[in-house]
Amino acid sequence: MNKPLGVTVIRHIVDSQRLHPEATGDLSGLLNELIVAGKTISAEVNMAGLADILGMSGKTNIQGEKVQKLDEFANNTIKKRMARCGYLCVMTSEEEDDIIPVEDGYEGKYTLAFDPLDGSTNIDVNVNIGTIFSVHRRRTKWGQGGWEDMLQRGRDQVAAGYILYGSSTMLVFTTGEGVQGFTLDPSVGEFYLSHPDIRTPERSKYLSVNEGNSHYWPENVRRYIDALKEKDKEKGRPYSCRYIGSLVADFHRNLIAGGIFIYPRDNKDPEKPYGKLRLLYEAAPLAMLIEQAGGRAITDDGINILDITPDSLHQRVPLIIGSKLDVDEAEGYLG
Repeated sequence: MNKPLGVTVIRHIVDSQRLHPEATGDLSGLLNELIVAGKTISAEVNMAGLADILGMSGKTNIQGEKVQKLDEFANNTIKKRMARCGYLCVMTSEEEDDIIPVEDGYEGKYTLAFDPLDGSTNIDVNVNIGTIFSVHRRRTKWGQGGWEDMLQRGRDQVAAGYILYGSSTMLVFTTGEGVQGFTLDPSVGEFYLSHPDIRTPERSKYLSVNEGNSHYWPENVRRYIDALKEKDKEKGRPYSCRYIGSLVADFHRNLIAGGIFIYPRDNKDPEKPYGKLRLLYEAAPLAMLIEQAGGRAITDDGINILDITPDSLHQRVPLIIGSKLDVDEAEGYLG
């Protein structure tokens, strides 16, 4: 007996659009174009070891980090796909110094910020990596967009999500009405709904933090991490430490299973006093996802990530994100 076909991501988007008679279909079209780009990147990631695109490209990005070959491929794939989609007025990438214009005549009403390949330092050792994206409505009225359109707070996002490349390729996204997860069936090239209405557990199982940096943390952060290691049967402590080093992979596990990810400010690098994570490309889109799934995201001084208005394209922020009760507790320690 044939199994019934599942719900594809395209069908889900179309059905969701029908619930909003005022919708023009532009956001649906934008997401569809991103999905095609994600499928292209997924295919290349799966062939990377055979296609000679693992390793460094020889270039350095705006963050001063060496650009991986696969990073460059992912960045170019998204730029080329989205520049003529007709739904964007401007883009920005974690790999680019400045805003990225769309092609003349193809200007639309949304903006796109993306990290083309989060966790790319793990590419050569075959660890999960992913594409993170964030969508806002434009602020300017017409034509090419600019800085004003890009520098918006996370609270005003209309969509956010990521595509995780691992043992399977998953798309997880929200348009402000819950979080949905889709898994790619490579035999037919379609994403099928596999994780409907994701809700993250209120209490954590896992702690995700790079304790190798602990000597550089503020004292209150060290106290909180130490508390998570103490025996507390009621709260399920000590927690299990799970740190992959790819934010999108750590976040995905914690989203599904319950967990808290912490990357606080530190004094390790005077040029990066707020840690290394970027507000536009990493913290804000994941904060929208976690809130929609019932969790929280704050800085290490208690500011809601979604309420921060960026002052630059590559602004960095400390990040505490995950299960609600754990983030509440962390906030109490951090004062």
